[in-house]
Amino acid sequence: MDQKTGGELLVEALERHGAERVFCVPGESYLAVLDALYDASIPVTVCRQEGGAAMMADAHGKLTGKPGICMVTRGPGATNASAGVHVAAQDSTPMILFIGQIERGMREREAFQEVDYRQMFGGIAKWVAEIDHAERVPEFISRAYHVATSGRPGPVVLALPEDMLVETAAVAQPPAWRQVETHPGLTQMADLQKRLWAAERPIAILGGSRWSEEAVAAFTRFAERFDLPVACSFRRQMLFDNLHGNYAGDVGIGINPKLLQRIKASDLILLVGGRMSEMPSQSYTLLDIPSPAQQFVHIHPDAEELGRVYSPALAIHASPTAFCKAAEGLQPPNEIKGAGGAADAHRDYLEWSGARPQVPGDLQMSGVMDWLEDNLAPDAICTNGAGNYATWLHRFHRFRRFGTQAAPTSGSMGYGLPGAVAAKLAFPDREVVCFAGDGCLQMTMQEFGTACQEGADIVVLAVDNGMYGTIRMHQERTYPGRPSATRLVNPDFAALARSYGAFGETVEKTEDFGPAFERARASGAPAILHLKLDPEAITPAASLSQIRAAAEAKK
Repeated sequence: MDQKTGGELLVEALERHGAERVFCVPGESYLAVLDALYDASIPVTVCRQEGGAAMMADAHGKLTGKPGICMVTRGPGATNASAGVHVAAQDSTPMILFIGQIERGMREREAFQEVDYRQMFGGIAKWVAEIDHAERVPEFISRAYHVATSGRPGPVVLALPEDMLVETAAVAQPPAWRQVETHPGLTQMADLQKRLWAAERPIAILGGSRWSEEAVAAFTRFAERFDLPVACSFRRQMLFDNLHGNYAGDVGIGINPKLLQRIKASDLILLVGGRMSEMPSQSYTLLDIPSPAQQFVHIHPDAEELGRVYSPALAIHASPTAFCKAAEGLQPPNEIKGAGGAADAHRDYLEWSGARPQVPGDLQMSGVMDWLEDNLAPDAICTNGAGNYATWLHRFHRFRRFGTQAAPTSGSMGYGLPGAVAAKLAFPDREVVCFAGDGCLQMTMQEFGTACQEGADIVVLAVDNGMYGTIRMHQERTYPGRPSATRLVNPDFAALARSYGAFGETVEKTEDFGPAFERARASGAPAILHLKLDPEAITPAASLSQIRAAAEAKK
């Protein structure tokens, strides 16, 4: 067996486990790994800032179900990357972050950029470790893959001492990682069938990760047989065809009031894969804690999540993929007590998502959404970060297929652009559209350079209203007429795109959007469409002035 350096063993392990891409910002602390990647089969995407690199790794994990791989240098590199690690933690995304580390003999002296990563990441990563010996590299990488993907997926952080990476060892690689599925018991499934037979107003809510195209299809067939209304959790709308007759809408920010009432009035809630955290639970007001008034059936791949917040009437420890396969065996009663419930719920959804509210200004986002709905392919991938602008996407876009949405349930700004780059690199034949507010975009704007370098021809919709809109909205609700620290003076985003040699165009009128988008498509290059939105157009439901007036009226 040949002697290999720690860096070579690490890259060899990544190849063994099927790593599809490495997102990185280079650093001298892990030069040995970069050198090993020179001869490897794994593509390397050089990013502009570690936060963007980590978010790309998260998006890759979201869309593929396989751990996204990120590499950064010590100290500042690691702290920058922590933004993406936090996204992966809250979003239950498999991801592995490798951090170059100081030499082992320099520990505890506050050496150059020294950080104790177990302390730093201990609260947000599933596992944090430091590989001290080259011969243990294959062991640690194998464990990292299994930890990142098992139970509730999440980020793993491995620190790599610089001298360990040049140390040599002769060691065999373990077998390639395989996803471990946890299957429900027959008794539990029989119990669920009885509860569904007895229920008059059941509803399902899909969320979390560990889904697959096959699982989505299996759950769809199950919902059809039981005439079950199906909602999707916050930023998980791709888990059910939004135009299917059983789809009830999304349970997130700005929920359809009729869907909200339907959940409250239900007598059985089937939560599959999700956690019903703050956003979908409407700040923990939707369900009683710890015991919901409704029969609460919770299916989750991590046993520790069952009963953690809500005490379920029936807890099923199973991954969505395994549960949906088992649900194929459930049979509906001869007569469904809540017959027609799914059709009613879908009718409410179509009415809600089909509304086209008019907002102040010459550019109507409803018109933008109309054009996109008519012209995007069903497999187009949409990404976004955080901000009021995302409401237009979440409420009015109808997701049709699994694997078409990458957005942070953690509400992290700056995610949309790096997420779009990762999506395009993973699925180069599919159209990728990034929604980004002006504040959100500038959190990771430098990653547009990464898109250009990689030839990732994404289309970025920069929705510019000259402010941190969400915060301004809350200010007007709480402190009307007293805006503070929310105004933005922005660049010409279209000109910025052109400075990269990419496509850029400014759109100020609704009728100009479609032709501009077609020109962006035809360019074959990364593109930014700079959408100039009236600052008053703060939400689809109310203008900034209306929100202020309502708050002042309450004084």
